[in-house]
Amino acid sequence: MKKELTFVLNYALNKGFQIHPDAFKILENVDIGKLEKIIKEIVREKTKQKLFQINQDDLETYLGIKEDPTLQGEVKILSDPTTKITTGEGVKGYNALFSSRFNKLKKIISDRPESRKLKSIASIKNTKSEDEMYVCGLVTTKNIERKITKLVLEDPSGSFEGIIFDDELQKTVGTLLTDQFVMVRVNLGKNSGFIIKDIILPDIPDHVFNKSETEVYAVFLSDLHIGSKYFMEEEFMEFVSWLSSPDPVARKIRFVLICGDIVDGVGIYPNQDKELISLTIEKQLKKTEMVIDQIPKNVKVIIMPGNHDPGRRALPQPAIPKKHNSSLWEMENVIMVGNPAVVSLNGVKVMMFHGQSIDDIVKTTPGLSYDKPTKVMKHLLKARHLSPIYGSQTPIAPEIEDLLVIENVPDIFHVGHVHRAQLDMYKGVLLINSGSWQKQTPFQVSVGMTPNPGIAIMVNLKTFQVFHQNYNSNSNNILQS
Repeated sequence: MKKELTFVLNYALNKGFQIHPDAFKILENVDIGKLEKIIKEIVREKTKQKLFQINQDDLETYLGIKEDPTLQGEVKILSDPTTKITTGEGVKGYNALFSSRFNKLKKIISDRPESRKLKSIASIKNTKSEDEMYVCGLVTTKNIERKITKLVLEDPSGSFEGIIFDDELQKTVGTLLTDQFVMVRVNLGKNSGFIIKDIILPDIPDHVFNKSETEVYAVFLSDLHIGSKYFMEEEFMEFVSWLSSPDPVARKIRFVLICGDIVDGVGIYPNQDKELISLTIEKQLKKTEMVIDQIPKNVKVIIMPGNHDPGRRALPQPAIPKKHNSSLWEMENVIMVGNPAVVSLNGVKVMMFHGQSIDDIVKTTPGLSYDKPTKVMKHLLKARHLSPIYGSQTPIAPEIEDLLVIENVPDIFHVGHVHRAQLDMYKGVLLINSGSWQKQTPFQVSVGMTPNPGIAIMVNLKTFQVFHQNYNSNSNNILQS
């Protein structure tokens, strides 16, 4: 008998415990380095219960061999674009897209008391009233010149130009995005022009988050970039191994959410082949399958695509197509969804979005940067849209229905893409940008982008406490909050 096994048996016996023969067989196959920790943990827990026998069930549950029946692991897909995609054609398609966007957001803002005074743009242009009026529309242009700012909105009835003199409102206009929906309060000016007195965003209301009935954890990950030379394979596999460990938190993990760019892709940017170790999508996904297969089967793995993954690049994206690797689809604990998606984890609503539109918003909005992705996420929640700007870097398909409108308020908003792990709260919604598992690439060096990769973010779905584990040896690599 191994001396380590003898030690743990004697430890248990000295504490007044008996060990069932079936449990003894399992202990013989446990990693020697983990034996002492396992037996001490079990002895401590069973002493609290005043149960003094260690049996097979105890070890199977503890090691993740057998699922703890008291822990829920229910996943419901509340929203997934994969089966809803109905792309229109040409101008008609885009007209339908923006009409859907306008109508959905008008419905959202109709919950506000001011909306009772809403009028169409066409109707206020014909009015002579000096009373305050409200109109809503999509931002088409904004011109800021010295102390006067002009804002042009458009609704199905026409377009409208308003002038803004108020300093604070002018600052607000500076943060508005092209094609963003807003409601404005206006007065008729002396020269028959319209003066904007207030700007109201759809925004989310203060939110009380849903909680899981049982104390289970979800892990939030993004941007693995499997197939890249810079994929942190050793560190990621250390994390995956930890999921099967006797650690008290690991034992309660029931969900892993991967928010896009699971592979590095092929032909995404010039000379990418020089940075790949797997030169085809098939090889990259085969490697992904091997990695995901190491995650315990009692953990549900939810995978969405990003801009590096195979399939359609335009938003919204369907799930990674089966034709590239059906094995992922066939895994019993893997759920493939499109981008964006909303999932329920034991009743906790998680909105997943890879985050491509962050590129456009950072480039056009003062005060926002890649270093602080949760600030951009707040911007999206205020706009109630995941990709407001059309015609910039983020490709948007001319869908008949705008599937990027944030119609329902989530409990957790999970985004990736920018390789910066950061946490924040906004009106009761937990914001998570889950960073990446790819070391800094030559491209990132060239543009001065410094990622903080290798951080696994975990949320207790009952208490909403957030934990993280840092698998990066760099002491400067920290989780932002």
